Amino acid sequence: MSNPDADSAQTAQTAQMTGTAPAPQAPVRRLRRAERREQILDAATRAFARAGYAGTGLDDVAAEAELTRAMLYRHFESKADLYRAALDRACLRLAEATGTGVDDYDANTIPALLRAAAADSDGFRLLFRYAAREPDFRDLIDSITTASREIAHRNLARRIPEGPWLDWAANLIPTMTIEAVIAWLDAGQPDPDHAADRITEAVHGVMAAAHPTA
Repeated sequence: MSNPDADSAQTAQTAQMTGTAPAPQAPVRRLRRAERREQILDAATRAFARAGYAGTGLDDVAAEAELTRAMLYRHFESKADLYRAALDRACLRLAEATGTGVDDYDANTIPALLRAAAADSDGFRLLFRYAAREPDFRDLIDSITTASREIAHRNLARRIPEGPWLDWAANLIPTMTIEAVIAWLDAGQPDPDHAADRITEAVHGVMAAAHPTA
């Protein structure tokens, strides 16, 4: 059986003879609680964005984060608690990237949405692809959708006469825009400098279709 002290001495002696020093071991840095929580949320967002809530277990999240389930439970009470926290963070990031309290659409709205999606693609997919289809968590998305439709209706009313086609366009445009952004993410984010122009053209097509014919 080897002697650890002898091995250490032998290593030091060899280093002196060869003129080389053993590589120092990097100290293991203990993350602060807030940093660990963010690490878990990052991993959870990636894992949930691949398979949704039902298709993802805490073991999947733990493996993604390279932690134990016990460590997850130190920060989140349950999978539902973790999922809700991931959704809330994704929503907050989206609001910060696109601007909070915005009541009007302008030329920067779609470019800002694309930048937000590119910066947090997993969070964007989690919000609009999965949570929207999960009854226990879709309340957050419903509130976003309702607000988007109200803003769209108010802005489109300046160009489209009041009536069912205005309602149609106000309901369709926010949904179509989100789906266009997700499709752009899935396609590998092609032509980022002109992607917003392409989606805007599609929006203008809906607006033109909503106008009454002569």
